[in-house]
Amino acid sequence: MVIRRGGRQDVRFLRDMLHHAYYWRERDPGEEPGPVARYVKGWGRPGDTALIAVEDAFPVGAAWYRLFRRDQPGYGFVDEETPELALAVVPSRRRRGLGDALVRALCDRARSEGYAALSLSVERDNVALVSFYEKHGFERVVEDGGDGVTMLRVLHPSADEQRANI
Repeated sequence: MVIRRGGRQDVRFLRDMLHHAYYWRERDPGEEPGPVARYVKGWGRPGDTALIAVEDAFPVGAAWYRLFRRDQPGYGFVDEETPELALAVVPSRRRRGLGDALVRALCDRARSEGYAALSLSVERDNVALVSFYEKHGFERVVEDGGDGVTMLRVLHPSADEQRANI
């Protein structure tokens, strides 16, 4: 498996991955982009960053983040300086460590780009996914009366960055 930087050429794949992430209960969510289109629409604006997992020359997973404005927030919006993460792996490739590798790589990338934290939204009753993100250092920060939970991971400086600041 190789993880490469994503670009505009990957928008269709990112949109497909959104269906896997957002419609996790359904087998066939349909073709419409739905309410999650905000996570890829107009891709390439400042702050947009994607990583694509590739196996045997085919994309099999993606992790990406983008910044949102307060007047047009994402589901896991925290503030205008904290990018919101999205992640999905093709169903046939799950439980092989791809998600772990992607979230680690994306957190490293965000840290290297100077972001202090990443946020995300996950459905409260998707217990396995909440546990996955908690394992990767995300903590629940907002649990309103709805179905979603906003989680946040503070991106502490790497050991190399800490040594450089001494």
